[in-house]
Amino acid sequence: MTQDVQQIEAEAPDWPPKRRSPLHAFLESGAAAGVLLVFAAALALIIANSALGVVYFTILEAKVGGLSVLHWINDALMALFFLLVGLEIKREFIEGQLATWSRRALPALAALGGMVAPALIYATLARSDPEALRGWAIPAATDIAFALGVLAILGSRVPVSLKIFLTALAILDDLGAILIIALFYSGNISLPMLAGAAACLAVLIALNLRGVRLLPLYLAIGALLWFFVLKSGIHATLAGVALALTIPLVGRGTESDEPEHSPLHTLEHRLHPWSSYCIVPIFGFANAGVSIAGMSPSLLLTPVPLGIVLGLFLGKQIGVFGFAWLAVRLGLGTMPAKATWAQLYGVSLLCGIGFTMSLFIGALAFANNAALNDATKIGVLAGSALSAVIGYVVLHVAGRHLVKEDGLVPAISRQKQPG
Repeated sequence: MTQDVQQIEAEAPDWPPKRRSPLHAFLESGAAAGVLLVFAAALALIIANSALGVVYFTILEAKVGGLSVLHWINDALMALFFLLVGLEIKREFIEGQLATWSRRALPALAALGGMVAPALIYATLARSDPEALRGWAIPAATDIAFALGVLAILGSRVPVSLKIFLTALAILDDLGAILIIALFYSGNISLPMLAGAAACLAVLIALNLRGVRLLPLYLAIGALLWFFVLKSGIHATLAGVALALTIPLVGRGTESDEPEHSPLHTLEHRLHPWSSYCIVPIFGFANAGVSIAGMSPSLLLTPVPLGIVLGLFLGKQIGVFGFAWLAVRLGLGTMPAKATWAQLYGVSLLCGIGFTMSLFIGALAFANNAALNDATKIGVLAGSALSAVIGYVVLHVAGRHLVKEDGLVPAISRQKQPG
């Protein structure tokens, strides 16, 4: 009897909730990473259009070890970001919200619609310019950090089920973006370097199959894999995803080694704060800076920025909401618990926040065209800002009458946001 009581007490949630400082609650909410990213992007825009603009661009173009500082950020630092994305995708597919087909159906179809509709809108507007058409995938991406940050700010106005839906959708969207980068934005392939990358990947897979759980060994071989991929012509960030898929998700198999102590969970836990508060803000600072001196407002009406703005703002909401509505009506998926159609529409708007991934794809699409790359930045910033503001307003209004059951709100407020 005593043991049963002790077990129940151990499993019961803390009540009353433990008091936390406002700063600690803010950092755990997921909003902090989004705010920091906004600050980094805004600072880059201010500096790029000030007297320090020359210094800003000179530093980014400076060569270090044969690559520019901007290339190191986009190819090396972002490889760590994609490593984290890969870890999250693997975990969610094996033991998380995407572990069963029934859970995958609605976010998968919504993610598909959210990639197809924006791409079609952009391609329609840019169809007469082959160079501009290379950016068709730019508005197909969603920035999970930004989108979840907005939901975190809304707090209990948004049901937890909707936050889980957005997380699953964004993860599948990231998977789609990874495939797009691999298939459409790779350079000339070097077969010897590709063979070296394949050998590294084969060793990593063999280590996993033999039950090796030594994380430093995986990371060392992963660094070599990144080098070969960088030189192969395939974008180097994909090495991070490949490495992630080989990191073991299970522990040593002993009773004392709990699942959360597996190499994958350990690496994901350690990488997450570095990605949220260092890597992604640095990427935003390095890629959002664009000089608008001499730019005419009519620039927004040219195919690239207009296609991106309309793709992110209109395409995302049409694709995500439309495909989700069809999936529910046809019985292919179920609505998130306690969520309304208005709230689902608000989340569809938030999917138009493309920022990080859209800027990244834009840098690949227009690597040799500075003018179109600058136009991309303007379009991404405008489309993402519009989607964030309108999405926030819709969710704020739609959540005013959300029923707050006894004990539900305190429990939600203590949960760390996914992603």
